[in-house]
Amino acid sequence: MWINKIKRWLSPFSFDVGIDLGTANTRVGIKGVGLIKIEPSVVAINKTTQEVLAVGEKAKEMLGKTPANIVAVRPLRDGVVVDFETTLAMLRHFIQVAKERAASSSILARPRVLIGVPFTITDVEKEATIDAALYAGAKEAYVIEEPIAAAIGIGLPIQEPQGNMIVDIGGGTTDITIISLGGLVVDKTIPIAGDEMDTAIIEYVKNTYGLLIGPQTAEDIKKTLGNILVEKNPKKSLVHGTDINTRLPHSIEISEADVAEALYPIIARITDAIKEALEEAPPEINADIRQRGIYITGGGSQIKNLDKFWQKELDIPVKRATEPHLSVLKGILKAFDNLEYIKKLQERPLI
Repeated sequence: MWINKIKRWLSPFSFDVGIDLGTANTRVGIKGVGLIKIEPSVVAINKTTQEVLAVGEKAKEMLGKTPANIVAVRPLRDGVVVDFETTLAMLRHFIQVAKERAASSSILARPRVLIGVPFTITDVEKEATIDAALYAGAKEAYVIEEPIAAAIGIGLPIQEPQGNMIVDIGGGTTDITIISLGGLVVDKTIPIAGDEMDTAIIEYVKNTYGLLIGPQTAEDIKKTLGNILVEKNPKKSLVHGTDINTRLPHSIEISEADVAEALYPIIARITDAIKEALEEAPPEINADIRQRGIYITGGGSQIKNLDKFWQKELDIPVKRATEPHLSVLKGILKAFDNLEYIKKLQERPLI
């Protein structure tokens, strides 16, 4: 009885925060509330003083526009912490945002934090991520592999003896996983995803139209004109940049057909990786996948008609998750209901 009283007394001072720590964007949610923030995984730092000037959206606005003594950096590469101090600053910012949203003004309020990480992350990198969260103000901190979180977020029966295939296209990596009985039967992580799509668009516009554009413009083009199966009367848009010859501001009009041509080599490489994953799976698992289909998720999966393209290429049903950019975060928040299972899952060997 007294234990329950203590728990009730402590409940206002604790809450659960899920963080989908991505290479390009970080998504933050609170258990019982859902998504509260999506911000770029960017930190602006004064190189002279090492002072953190901005985090997230404000820091991203500084990319390519800062004086020499200020750098705007991404502290993660392929979803893995490569700069502890800037990751610490970023996590501190996101945890503070969560505390403010949780309407918990008490200085005692310290959340449990569960962070989504790539399956390929090492034990040392896991510890670095957990340490950063604890230093940033978490009461407890844990990690969950993003493929598992995505599957939970989609609502797949991952603990059942049947194969479930998920293709999660993030900013820095694409995770192609097959899950059965709560473990990964096949996992292929390739460094080809949203960032490479942006780079491909930049190169295409430069080589085809002689126009220099930046990453932000390329990302905007991908979102507005990204379509891998061009239909009649393709959408067009005006793009502004710098003429490669005159070095003066210039504008051109590009269409969905241009973007499809730019993106096709990237999508083809992901397609090849999906085929390789299917070849590695046992025949019984492949039979399950052919019946149940492939689930695509992540921000990069929002390219128009990508599901139809892969269904035609692979001759397997392909289903895009609802709100695919939030699948991992949804799974992280659901995982708080069974945190002991998540801890054990990380300790068990692969199937």
